[in-house]
Amino acid sequence: MAGELGTTNLLLGIMAAVSVLEALLVVGVGIGCVMVYRRVTALVDGIETRQVTPMMIRVNGILDDVRVVTTKVKEETERVDDAIRTTIHRVDDTADRVRSNVRVRTSRVIGLVRGLRVAIESMLTTSELRT
Repeated sequence: MAGELGTTNLLLGIMAAVSVLEALLVVGVGIGCVMVYRRVTALVDGIETRQVTPMMIRVNGILDDVRVVTTKVKEETERVDDAIRTTIHRVDDTADRVRSNVRVRTSRVIGLVRGLRVAIESMLTTSELRT
């Protein structure tokens, strides 16, 4: 039975050594992951500092310019719209004036033509009555 315990103890020793090696491997992998994480974080911070921050400054500047241009276009659009409305109002007023002037002048001519027609008709009816 003593031989069997020696084999068991040997196997237990090997398993303990392998467990210690596994623990050291897990600790090493953990330390390696922490180092990789720090490097990646430093790399991302460097990229952000060198590229993203200046690009965001440029993008914000472009957005400010777009905002200024949009405001100016809106103001000019309102100004043009007001000018068009004013012009249309003036054209409508002018058309109304022309229409009323034409009516006044044509009513005089129409009155004259009607008067002449009535005079001619009365002359014709008078001459027909005499004959």
